[in-house]
Amino acid sequence: MSDTPAKLRLGALVALVVGSMIGGGIFSLPQNMAASADVGAVLIGWAITAVGMLTLAFVFQTLANRKPDLDSGVYAYAKAGFGDYMGFSSAWGYWISAWLGNVGYFVLLFSTLGYFFPIFGEGNTVAAVIGSSVLLWAVHFLVLRGIREAAFINLVTTIAKVVPLVLFVLIAVFAFKLDIFTADIWGLKNPDLGSVLNQVRNMMLVTVWVFIGIEGASIFSARAEKRTDVGKATVIGFVTVLLFLVLVNVLSLGIMTQPELAKLQNPSMAAVLEHVVGHWGAVLISVGLIISLLGALLSWVLLCAEIMFAAAKDHTMPEFLRRENANHVPANALWLTNAMVQLFLVITLFSASTYLSLIYLATSMILVPYLWSAAYAVLLAVRGETYENALAERRKDLIIGAIALIYAMWLLYAGGVKYLLLSALLYAPGAILFAKAKREVGKPVFTSVEKLIFAAVIAGALVAAYGLYDGFLTL
Repeated sequence: MSDTPAKLRLGALVALVVGSMIGGGIFSLPQNMAASADVGAVLIGWAITAVGMLTLAFVFQTLANRKPDLDSGVYAYAKAGFGDYMGFSSAWGYWISAWLGNVGYFVLLFSTLGYFFPIFGEGNTVAAVIGSSVLLWAVHFLVLRGIREAAFINLVTTIAKVVPLVLFVLIAVFAFKLDIFTADIWGLKNPDLGSVLNQVRNMMLVTVWVFIGIEGASIFSARAEKRTDVGKATVIGFVTVLLFLVLVNVLSLGIMTQPELAKLQNPSMAAVLEHVVGHWGAVLISVGLIISLLGALLSWVLLCAEIMFAAAKDHTMPEFLRRENANHVPANALWLTNAMVQLFLVITLFSASTYLSLIYLATSMILVPYLWSAAYAVLLAVRGETYENALAERRKDLIIGAIALIYAMWLLYAGGVKYLLLSALLYAPGAILFAKAKREVGKPVFTSVEKLIFAAVIAGALVAAYGLYDGFLTL
């Protein structure tokens, strides 16, 4: 085996973005959207979301091209712009978010298998946890064999999960009826939905978590064959996923009415296709969902290990997370990640935490790193750093960065204060690892500004702990 790790090409990077973004969310989209809004509000919401997320995709593309020396995306940008502790918090938050999301994916995967095998129930039975554990460690040992090999398998599963989505879109185009689509455009017949503005806001709350994974390529920037491919992969991956999301959502509203869609069980895409072609449609989508979740699991395991490894290389995480095996895989980071997933899988047996609760919490954790990335892009443009002879580009990137920053702030607001407080509870213990990393290189733990930030995190964590104890906060 060569001592040089094999590099990732554009196709593998695009697959990492698409693979991490398309998990289980898209398969429940028809019901999730219809429960919040009717046709008109859905179209307005998607237009706003597309602009907001596209600016965020452009931010990752710009930063990858302008700062090619910064590896591992969201972590490196937060550190370069706002200091070591913010960089650490970004990596820590991202890591927790990624493995929490994986626990949620395991629950949903075995809940879907429960459609065929009732023993798995809703994904949190003893049989489901045993099945999840076997699969978790199978993926673990697969990744230990090499990042490139795992990325290739991710490429295959990404292609496999896109096939049922393409079939759904093609069948839905022919089954689409304009009279159903236009029957009640603004949802006036259903006063429970509220005003159009209210519908748009509620619909956009769902979109908060469907784009998580957009940063997949930038996390692996150090392993990219060409640095320019990182930005390209981010934009290509985003546009591909956006098209699928909009088509699945909009076409479903022309097959079944909003009240019918709102009543469906998830994965609702299966019920929509069953409505058109019969039982085999539900089976096809369920199989597609299983493949999709397997691919998403693999993508997120790779992202988890990589972000911890990158932070450890910079002495922001403790030294033991820097160790690679003979296949250039960050082995210790991988073992720690999957041990946490295993622990939380066991906890799902005794906790009523649903898939959605875990996903919402995971989402809140990841939105903070997005905010720092957008803020860093704005900072570069304001300072003029890397823009010495490019005034027009500087102005353009400042506008794009500012829109992305506003959108990232909106996402945090939309995610809700509850999850932000619970996130603080998970951010606070991370300081132990940060302190260990700083002591290993003989540096003081916090700067004076970082002390204030850490005090705010501790205050948020104490409020969250009291809230869980008192009952005004629940998971």
